[in-house]
Order: sequence, then C-alpha cells, then structure tokens
Amino acid sequence: MAVITDYIPISTKGFTDIIDITPEIRASLKNSKLRSGTLTVFISGSTAGVTTIEYEPGLLKDLPEALEKIAPQDKRYHHDDTWGDGNGFSHVRAAMVGCSLTVPFTEGRLLLGTWQQVAVIDFDNRSRQREVVVQIMGEE
Repeated sequence: MAVITDYIPISTKGFTDIIDITPEIRASLKNSKLRSGTLTVFISGSTAGVTTIEYEPGLLKDLPEALEKIAPQDKRYHHDDTWGDGNGFSHVRAAMVGCSLTVPFTEGRLLLGTWQQVAVIDFDNRSRQREVVVQIMGEE
C-alpha cells in the first residue's frame, strides 16, 4: 500500500466560483502510477468546498442560485459581527458543501460517472490563491 500526496494550486474569483479540477486530479493519479485504491481531494480553508457536478453552463448557474437561496450574501451573519469581514455566507456555504471528497479508482482510472466532474467552489467574498491537496492511497 502506497500513499502519495500531491498539490494543485488554483486561482479563484470568489463569490461561488466553480472550478473543474478533474483534469488535474487525473494527472495526479496517472503520475502516481497506482492502479487501484482511493483518491481524496481536500481544499484547505473554511470558505471553499469540494464536490462533484456535471460541469455544464446550466448547472454552473443553478448551483450558485440555489446556494444564494439557502445562505444569501445579503443576510446578517453573526460571524460578520465577530470579525467584520462580511464573509459569513461563505463559511455557511462551505460547511454545507464540505471540504473533501473521496473517489475510488481501479486500473488507474477514476470511477466517476460519465457526466461527473470534481469541482472546487470558492465561496469567499474575494479572489484567492488556494491549494488543493490530493492524497492517493492504493496499490500498483
């Protein structure tokens, strides 16, 4: 059993910026030379999340609209009262989506569905430089 850790730097715009990182994850898996196991994607920070989505124009509009209904930007958040940074909505959204995702792989191939991509969503109220951690556990 081997454990390999890789890092993917990304630049985000914030405000529910959705970034498809599937090609970078596939490259990390290929470079690992592992054939079977699990791959975990983790985004550091408390204002971003990782999920799967069909990365197409309609859903790239639908998901932010749905999140705006659940945790609107213009609502008063106690976090903002505490820190004054205006990103309480970002923390709520990130907590709901989650900071990590595990994907199984076999024969060196991610077992994602046909229309399923791995995406990082940056909910913060400003652009950010982020680092995605990819940890691959498996066998050759």
